[in-house]
Amino acid sequence: MKIGSLYIEKDIFLAPMAGITDYAFRKLCKEQGAGLTYTEMISAKAVCYQDKKTFEIARIYPDEKPTALQIFGSEPLVMAKAAEILGDQGAFLIDINMGCPAPKIVKNGEGCALMKNLKLAGEIISAVVNASCLPVTVKIRKGWDMERENAVEFAQMAEQAGAQAITIHGRTQDMFYSGSADWEIIARVKDKVRIPVIGNGDIRTTQDVLKIKRMTGCDGVMIGRASLGNPWIFSWIGNEACSKSPDVDPVLKHEMILRHMQLMLDTKGEIQTVNEMRKHIAWYLKGLKNAAKARDRIFKINDLNGVKRELERLFLEGGMEDG
Repeated sequence: MKIGSLYIEKDIFLAPMAGITDYAFRKLCKEQGAGLTYTEMISAKAVCYQDKKTFEIARIYPDEKPTALQIFGSEPLVMAKAAEILGDQGAFLIDINMGCPAPKIVKNGEGCALMKNLKLAGEIISAVVNASCLPVTVKIRKGWDMERENAVEFAQMAEQAGAQAITIHGRTQDMFYSGSADWEIIARVKDKVRIPVIGNGDIRTTQDVLKIKRMTGCDGVMIGRASLGNPWIFSWIGNEACSKSPDVDPVLKHEMILRHMQLMLDTKGEIQTVNEMRKHIAWYLKGLKNAAKARDRIFKINDLNGVKRELERLFLEGGMEDG
């Protein structure tokens, strides 16, 4: 698919996820076949303040491209300045988050809160488009709540403001991740805009990919929670010959966890790697025999060698699929 003048070979993307889509996870998903990956949400204000930790989150490495930078904020000038500053980070495009439902984000008028203020949202998009040397896209939700489902109107506004593509998660802000994603809203948006539309929400299988494309006519899909502990999903999802999720050999799981840890260690210290890998390991081990006990022990370990020993013990004891 094409976004502006940019061509993306595979139309299945890794969603931006706070605390998850760092360099290590992005690289693993790219290697498995993700057509485009996204950074974690980046605070535009923190970029303008030259915050070192924020620039680490925004760093893009040559061996992981193509990667998109996702920024958030509620002030047009600040968002524009951040986009300008980040333009030389090696990103494929700049994505504006206008769909995050997290209370700490929306209480500041950012993320999905902007869906309640189309005028301000349009000013932000226009400002970023004018300041950025890269294509600009927008990620939204169905709306703020069931009474304010304005994704169609919002998408039309975003297109007019200069956005080159739009991603829609089929839930409202107040749903968070409960209930089922509404794919019909994606079809309605696709019918009303000319820019590419990317569908997001409850896409876990090849059947889901085929169904959402058939139902909505969307140009691409975005995978989020289904990739947790499962970067392999990008190697098979969307392949019509693969009717169900293939089982992953425990040996490959063990190898992937070790590689994930090493990639994280390459860019972060040991303490941060141990702390951040705990949640990833829990996702990788889901469904394995004796996984719960191993996970509980790993959560109490504070050094990488200890984590590796615990993992080796689990897999040597036969950490086969449970069930």
